[in-house]
Amino acid sequence: MEPAFMDKPGENSQHIALRPVATTDWPILLKWFRDPAVERWWGNASAAEAEVRMVLETPSAIGRIIEIGGRPIGYAHAIDAAYWGEELPDVLPPLTWDVDLFIGEAEFRGRKIGGTALDQLADEVFGSTLAMALSVFVSVRNEAAVRAYERAGFQWVTVWEDPIAGPEWLMLRHRP
Repeated sequence: MEPAFMDKPGENSQHIALRPVATTDWPILLKWFRDPAVERWWGNASAAEAEVRMVLETPSAIGRIIEIGGRPIGYAHAIDAAYWGEELPDVLPPLTWDVDLFIGEAEFRGRKIGGTALDQLADEVFGSTLAMALSVFVSVRNEAAVRAYERAGFQWVTVWEDPIAGPEWLMLRHRP
């Protein structure tokens, strides 16, 4: 299974834009959360909805719709990792922001969109916050996702036992 943002060089990167999530985006977000490919990437629809609602209600967070030519095709967010609670790995550097994204529209997966959107989100986080690093937590069973994040500049740090999701790689991308 290809991850939600496995990329092919050169396709569509000039048309990708991120915009703030609006209340009118909820129907499409709810549809995407129930897509089996998104569920494999993010977990069940209820958990995904709860995570996105938390991001959108948190002052130290950024929630974005990924668009191509004005058409919504995915979702991305960044949040100060401290908001996830005290159960985070000890090796997580201070001032780390946790990021994640998915491409909700199947015909746009595998076309260099997720990686480009992730770069735009990283630029926004590093340009507007004091974040020293970005983190992602990726299931150890999802090698394709690990490889995709590696291509996006993330490096393996450790395996962390998530109390809900099980063993996950903690991967970091440091401030340039």
